[in-house]
Amino acid sequence: MTRQVQPPEGIATANRKYTLPERTTNDPETSPQEHEHEHNHESMAERITRVTADLQDLRRFYNIEMSDTRYRRFHDYYESELESLETAPFETYDQQSKVDYVLLRNYLKRSLNQLGLDRTKDDRMARLLPFGHVIVRLCEARQRGGPVVGQKVAQDIQDIVKSISVVKEDIVRGRVCKQDIPREAAYRAYKTINRLQEHLREFFQFYKGYDPLFTWWAQVGYEKADAELGHLATLIQERLVAIKPGSAGDIIGEPIGRDGLLADLVAEMIPYPPEKLISIAENEDRWCVSEMKRASNELGYGDDWHAALEHVKTQYVEPGQQPQLVNDLLAEGIATAQNLVTVPPLAMETWRMFMLSPEAQKVSPFFLGGDDILVAYPTNTMDFESKLMTMRGNNRHFSRATVFHEMIPGHHLQFHMLARHKPYRRLFDTPFWIEGWALYWEFVLWDKRFFKRPEDRIGTLFWRMHRCARILFSLKFHLGEWTPQQCVDYLVEHVGHERATAEGEVRRSFAGDYTPLYQAGYMLGALQLCALRKEMVDSGKMEEKNFHDFVLWQNMMPIEVLRALLTGQEITRDFRSSWKFYEGHE
Repeated sequence: MTRQVQPPEGIATANRKYTLPERTTNDPETSPQEHEHEHNHESMAERITRVTADLQDLRRFYNIEMSDTRYRRFHDYYESELESLETAPFETYDQQSKVDYVLLRNYLKRSLNQLGLDRTKDDRMARLLPFGHVIVRLCEARQRGGPVVGQKVAQDIQDIVKSISVVKEDIVRGRVCKQDIPREAAYRAYKTINRLQEHLREFFQFYKGYDPLFTWWAQVGYEKADAELGHLATLIQERLVAIKPGSAGDIIGEPIGRDGLLADLVAEMIPYPPEKLISIAENEDRWCVSEMKRASNELGYGDDWHAALEHVKTQYVEPGQQPQLVNDLLAEGIATAQNLVTVPPLAMETWRMFMLSPEAQKVSPFFLGGDDILVAYPTNTMDFESKLMTMRGNNRHFSRATVFHEMIPGHHLQFHMLARHKPYRRLFDTPFWIEGWALYWEFVLWDKRFFKRPEDRIGTLFWRMHRCARILFSLKFHLGEWTPQQCVDYLVEHVGHERATAEGEVRRSFAGDYTPLYQAGYMLGALQLCALRKEMVDSGKMEEKNFHDFVLWQNMMPIEVLRALLTGQEITRDFRSSWKFYEGHE
């Protein structure tokens, strides 16, 4: 039987079910009635602008993620805003304001749900951090610059050191092992300890020197605590996480399970369960393979499209020539896009190019874009294999579709418009709109036969297969069906990735910077926009250019809400997803 970690006196046990902490006398409090009265006069656009600013302030001040105070404050804020929103005069709103209401309500509910999920994740790692709340208490008090008693701080720090020692001993002696703490929870604890170490360092540096008694009492203990936090993080990394640097073994994520995916799909207004999305991805992949074989036959490789893909990968530019290739492709993309969507002159003028560092390319092995374009290409510091894989993964024909996706008419144009049309809606960031738009243009250009040569078709088909694979591997990972290694192997063996770029792709997907549905949002968002285009443009209800401009001018939102705006659909307070947008290939 595994012994429970017993912290020293004064350190509360952390392996407990979370209950909402009691409100302290220092906590801000606003009654629902006061809140309702204060915000009744706001338009929906003004309300969203205020909520955005409120959250920026709250995130800046309550910046220690595992803090109970932070959890309580955000929980109260989301609850109070939802209560206030229920009193808004929805029936008097025009269509745009009703959309804003639905978007804000959806955002607040999703944020409240995510807060609870994060708390559950914190509970799973809490056994490794029984000292955490003491560090949080010290650091949160420091933000106000209040007076401290050096001797009391020294005692708190001594308790922290003792508690760390108990956890370390239990790990070393096997009383806490992988069977007790899931790898994902251990990795979360490892990252949290590193952040707590930074917060404690900030706390000490604030008082050090100017408060002589503080320094006299606390310095030696702080230095010991800082070292012990570092040792504990390393021990967790080695014994419980078991990271193997430089391989797929160092890719760690936190699967959210089927229920978590369903909750996210509701928030993104996607009416299909994960299993249906996997089926959609498999169907789209079959179409891609069929088109791959067609192009492969044109190149003389028969149905062996993997061989044709290997040929395309050898068509890369020499070192130093990649920026010129990007410039040439971007000029071609702009010339094509101007007939299909409004491209303001300033958007064409104000983009810049940067090179991704070798370290950044481990996570982002291809182009990135937005305000600027970030180019992936080898540097002199990479070894031979890394150079070759990066050049092959960023060849001429792969790059052809990528530049349009990242710049114009893709992300650069998108970001230019986001800042100028209903910018308050940027709060409702969703990959189905952001990434769906950029991939949608690859679909549009394919239909307009922009990719005429078989090499170019293979290049863009590779990316389309890649987006199918993103749905498959990300959903299967979060359903607990695939490991990160299986995700990497699928990208290499089926899609045709270089192993280094596949590992970078999977590492990027699960590192914690992206939401669980982010990678699925590319293909699914593009398919939604294609279905909406068919409904509005192919039917003759809208001109093509007007359709594209309308999408950009509405700013970010789930595509189904955008559809409601376009079609004049009745919008209710509890608007929910019902649009079955996928019909498959004819």
